[in-house]
Order: sequence, then structure tokens, then C-alpha cells
Amino acid sequence: MATMTAKRVLTAQAVLVGSAVLGLLVWELPGLVREIKIWRMAGSSSGVRRHR
Repeated sequence: MATMTAKRVLTAQAVLVGSAVLGLLVWELPGLVREIKIWRMAGSSSGVRRHR
């Protein structure tokens, strides 16, 4: 009986941590997309300079 309770507690903790990570990812997604666009623009501009 005690192992079943411990297993339920661990499952609940895993669900809480997983949902917190997923929520943080969804919350930060617009900023991450913006950062990726900035990195791409910075990478392409430095690439143009190298070819000159």
C-alpha cells in the first residue's frame, strides 16, 4: 500500500514539473522566436561581410 502511495506522489510530482516546464516554454516562445530571428539576421549580415 505504501509503495502505491509513493508511486502516486512521484507521478504527481512529475506531472507538476512537466506542466511547469511546458508552461514556461509556452510563455517564453515569442521571445525565443524573436531571438532566433535576431541570430539569423546577425549571421547573414556577418556572412555578407565575409564574402566581400
